[in-house]
Amino acid sequence: MIVICNRIPVNPEHAAAFEERFADRANLVDGMLGFISFQLLRPTAEGDPYVVMTFWESEEAFQGWTQSAEFKEGHARSGSLPPETFLGHPKLEKFEVIQSTAKIERLSE
Repeated sequence: MIVICNRIPVNPEHAAAFEERFADRANLVDGMLGFISFQLLRPTAEGDPYVVMTFWESEEAFQGWTQSAEFKEGHARSGSLPPETFLGHPKLEKFEVIQSTAKIERLSE
């Protein structure tokens, strides 16, 4: 299993719009072969980036997503946010899971 982390520096003045964009996401990734889960992490310290995490069965499954029509469609929506939403370029990181334990519960608002 691999984890993809996309660290996105967001202007605090635009944080609500950024979060809303994800709340209204198209959910296209959810049906992709090899997709396991998605998480959006809000920073708790000022100046830290948001982190978008996706979990995949394999690197090949993730690459399949990035080359899909669904990926292009889902990411085209990011153009709806003004450029001042972001304080810099996102940083993509990939990790291989070598140990894991979890008690999964659905998040509630």
